[in-house]
Amino acid sequence: MTQDVQFSAEANPFAAAEQVCATLGTLTDALFDERTSRHPAASLSALRPAEHPAAEALFGLPLAPNGPVHSAVDRLGTVITAGTARPGTGARVADRVTAALQARYGGGAVRGAIADRGTTSAALFQLPVTGEFADPKLRPPFAPALAALAAGQHTRHPVELATGAGAEVRLVVPPGFHPLTSPGGPAGVCARTVPAPARGADGVGPATAAAAEELTGHLAEVAEELFSGTGPEPRRDFAVISATLADLVHDAGAVYAGVCALDVDGRASDAALVVSLARHPLPITALATELATVRRHAEVWTVLLPAGPAAVLVEGRTVPVPGPLSADGQRRWVVTSAVEAFVPLPDGATVLCVQLSTAQPEDWELYTQAFAELLKSVQFGWDGEAAGAVPVAVPVTTAAAPVEKTPEQPEEVPVNLHGAPEDVPPADFRPSASVAEAAVDAEPEAGAPRKGTPVMVPPPDFNPFAPESLPSAPGTDPATPAADPFGTVTADKPDPFGTTLAAQGPAVPPPPSTPPVVPAPAASTEDAPRKGTPVMVPPPDFNPFAPESLPSAPGADPEEEAATDSGPETSPFG
Repeated sequence: MTQDVQFSAEANPFAAAEQVCATLGTLTDALFDERTSRHPAASLSALRPAEHPAAEALFGLPLAPNGPVHSAVDRLGTVITAGTARPGTGARVADRVTAALQARYGGGAVRGAIADRGTTSAALFQLPVTGEFADPKLRPPFAPALAALAAGQHTRHPVELATGAGAEVRLVVPPGFHPLTSPGGPAGVCARTVPAPARGADGVGPATAAAAEELTGHLAEVAEELFSGTGPEPRRDFAVISATLADLVHDAGAVYAGVCALDVDGRASDAALVVSLARHPLPITALATELATVRRHAEVWTVLLPAGPAAVLVEGRTVPVPGPLSADGQRRWVVTSAVEAFVPLPDGATVLCVQLSTAQPEDWELYTQAFAELLKSVQFGWDGEAAGAVPVAVPVTTAAAPVEKTPEQPEEVPVNLHGAPEDVPPADFRPSASVAEAAVDAEPEAGAPRKGTPVMVPPPDFNPFAPESLPSAPGTDPATPAADPFGTVTADKPDPFGTTLAAQGPAVPPPPSTPPVVPAPAASTEDAPRKGTPVMVPPPDFNPFAPESLPSAPGADPEEEAATDSGPETSPFG
């Protein structure tokens, strides 16, 4: 995956959800204006979810157990739940909801559409749009609220769910966001109280008809909230265009998609929020490395949430505004600041992706504070079953703070993405066993094939601080090598690391404790050529602190000087 295809669905499993976030940013930029009803900026931080009685037990709230659903909880926010066990039937509802909304608002041409075209679809508005990475100079800073997530803290263990429930996540979205997804999710996800008509002549089943009817009423309600002080046209435009994206949002794995319209000191400010699930089996360290490698224009951190470790990405994106949606009919580009968090679920194969974008960089800290609080609210539930054939990897410890681990939680198993064989510890592996016990346990039975790389284990009485044994002197038997406690160089076993070099001549003798006596050269070897540089060795009684002998006076007899001075064998420097 390269930078050019980082937003393509073929190379990036989160590309579809990122496309939804970019499209929502396009809607807010094109359809929101001075007539839009806005919440005060304080609404994002007015509540303190951590102080709510249910803040630490979201799975105890009476929500539908087979989400995704979202429900507003008093003094807490909008609680979202999403799971991997029931993704829905995949029935298409966009056309049905779009037609129902147009009839609700009395027909008429929606912005950018032709009145007599007959059908209204997302393609008619040149939607969805795909964002592209912006110039690195336009990248927003890693806000203090996001950096604070890297501090050490304890993590929650996943809530135990019934067998077959898969992995489930719940989190809290602060007030101020308007969801464009239905509270009951797509068709076939959960039971609805909306009256479901019998299967009609068009072949639409009761579950699909109920989901379409619920989404129709929900989008009309959101449009009324956003454009309460205007006529029906802006409400119709926003509701109908949002309805054309219903199938796109579901196909992207998004369980929540919402927009925010705030009033910040008399200035309009907008943001888009998308929560989605995607299949991605990489552990968090490998995922963060992949993001940092592929998205070189982004800043990637590994942080610690109460739900476990996560990767947080901050980058600038350019998002197009199609001509049919813009006020002047001309296509233009908008630079947005985006933050995206990736939190692996306990099943080891699914990743929760939460992302927020805004075109107002001056409000970056305001939105990132709300985003950080949202990430702190994430809680997981799990039935303990691995997702398909993907190895299970449950994060239980972090580098920031130690976390107690229950015996029921499996160890993290690395995922091999390149096909190279890897040695996996056996089922009876005991990490707390002593070294000696591990050596005994690792001994294979007679005739059984060996697994892994052979490594010699030192004996229990091995002293690593003892003086090293001296190598054998030249001429000793090479069949009895010196004992090597770590087995890095053995005579009968290959070197597992390939670092052993062939012998390059006789071993170098150790330094002597006393200076050796240098024998005089034999008469038979006087004419033989000398090898190396002659070095004179001082005698045992040599005193290096004795005063040096004075040089001979000019004109002195060299023969007398040679008779009185010490011989060359007594000169320390030769």
